[in-house]
Amino acid sequence: MKVTYLAGPITGINNYQERFALAELDLICKGHKVFSPASMPSGLPHETYMPICYAMIDACNTICFLPGWRDSPGAKMEYEYAAAKGMTMMFLEGEK
Repeated sequence: MKVTYLAGPITGINNYQERFALAELDLICKGHKVFSPASMPSGLPHETYMPICYAMIDACNTICFLPGWRDSPGAKMEYEYAAAKGMTMMFLEGEK
């Protein structure tokens, strides 16, 4: 079973919830179980979210990066964390 974490830009992105929801639905239709940071409450400091995100990543065997992830400090941290764990990585729209 593929258990997948979605990573991508959130801060400063007006429609991030929609972008994450569409990617999540696509992955679910392909048989993935999905953890999404976009489902967490908004308005907390960045440093509050990262330990929660790392815990979600730890529960997954795959990580999927949304377009624009390279412009997101948090998504780049998630990339480094997942790479250190040797996780399978997916990149939407060919981004690497």
